[in-house]
Amino acid sequence: MNQTKYIFVTGGVTSSLGKGIIAASLAKLLQARGYRTTIQKFDPYINVDPGTLNPYEHGECFVTDDGAETDLDLGHYERFLNVPTSQANNVTTGRVYLSVIEKERRGEFLGKTVQVVPHITNEIKERMQLLGNSGDYDIVITEIGGTVGDIESLPYIESVRQLLWDLGKENAIVVHLTLVPYLAAAGELKTKPTQHSVKTLMESGIQADILVCRTEHELSDELRSKLAQFCNVTRESVIQSIDASTIYEVPNLMLEEGLDKVALKKLNLPKKNTPDLKNWNVFLQHLKNPKHVVNIGLIGKYVELQDSYKSILEAFIHAGAANETKVNVVSVHSEYIDAENVADKLSGLDGILVAPGFGERGIEGKIEAVRYAREKGLPFFGICLGMQMSVIEYSRNVLGLSDANSTEMNEGTAHPVIDLMEEQKTITDKGGTMRLGAWKCDLKEGTLAMKIYNKKQIEERHRHRYEYNGDFFEKLEKAGLKASGINPDTGLVEIVEIENHPFFLGVQYHPEYKSTVANPHPLFVHFVAATVKAKHK
Repeated sequence: MNQTKYIFVTGGVTSSLGKGIIAASLAKLLQARGYRTTIQKFDPYINVDPGTLNPYEHGECFVTDDGAETDLDLGHYERFLNVPTSQANNVTTGRVYLSVIEKERRGEFLGKTVQVVPHITNEIKERMQLLGNSGDYDIVITEIGGTVGDIESLPYIESVRQLLWDLGKENAIVVHLTLVPYLAAAGELKTKPTQHSVKTLMESGIQADILVCRTEHELSDELRSKLAQFCNVTRESVIQSIDASTIYEVPNLMLEEGLDKVALKKLNLPKKNTPDLKNWNVFLQHLKNPKHVVNIGLIGKYVELQDSYKSILEAFIHAGAANETKVNVVSVHSEYIDAENVADKLSGLDGILVAPGFGERGIEGKIEAVRYAREKGLPFFGICLGMQMSVIEYSRNVLGLSDANSTEMNEGTAHPVIDLMEEQKTITDKGGTMRLGAWKCDLKEGTLAMKIYNKKQIEERHRHRYEYNGDFFEKLEKAGLKASGINPDTGLVEIVEIENHPFFLGVQYHPEYKSTVANPHPLFVHFVAATVKAKHK
């Protein structure tokens, strides 16, 4: 197969319908049929990347191996497909305009008036075909962020229209995701919002090839025929996407609906074999029939919004299934924890994970939670800022350095056990300037980290500015906080742990970014196992 085929996924009526999950599910089915498939996301906001966005604004920021700060949907792509994504998989309007403006400044458009059409649209089209032109993929699925009709999405929609024309009918199709709401007062499902959405898309010059209808109730044959007729698609191209108890059921639901078959037919591709979802269904089986239940406290400061810690919550689902255990993640807001109430706040928990984050809000609560876990033998797992809190807690309460702190929270602390990296001290820009992407880490023999990973060197993804301060290394080691993982290039401490504790481990990186259905992250798997063990002691 020489020609890469393209599938564009657009959305209408409302945001948050689950374009990312539908795109990931379709990709999973095509991959399971033997097609080399990847997904990319084009976001209409003007930030160059989501790196500077507050998690309350846009959910978590997902980081790829090559250090790109990207949309959280890329996490879904990786978790479903078990294939790493890169900078090329996520493009924002900000990045597109920045690139065009830089070209203009370099004189590449000399004498020309730079315009949205053709200059911005050409840049978008070029980026939409980057992965396809690499020769690594048979099918590229492109998710367009936002909803059809948004002012900011217009250049993307126009670029898709042009690409459909450039590539030809059998090489590119559009899947349009829309809402079929249920009106309780009338007691019926309504098709009008979908008709309007498809009409809006047609006004931009694009005819949807496949309709995926998000719904709370089954679509009747009559309703499907009506949608097909009024939205100008074939009857088999009206796909129902009913609410599922877990996102991991969606590939099976889409298989039943024949979404992959219709897409292949329209792209004039052979169906090849039936999708092999054997391992996927074993995972689902374990997920739905747990033998144990544990309550794990997620100690963070963005806990009101589920999407803030999306990858962590998904990693717990993968690790839970691997342990045949239902993991109830209990959100605990660190801002409201203090020495007086910590026992109450953490009562009934079988383990705690102290979450990543930035800034000083809620810090003391996190430190109290770490102390409680360390002293009471409660399984503890710290990620990024969570690991730094464990270093501060140990320095204060075991080493006796009562004012130990991070210079992020207190620049004047006499004992900066966590400090800004040297190369960060001269940086004033906030975007894309952290330590990002995959870095190596050497593990020490005989440690918990070594036992969990079962290899000498690992690579994990980072996203931070502050580090364990090596000046305190010897004191902390002697006092019992062992550094079990060290970066071979920089000498920076990546993992700390305590011996003779059910589970006490802090990591400077973000293991949750690499957890997938096919490969649950070993740290999460072992942490969940430790909480099960602690509970049944």
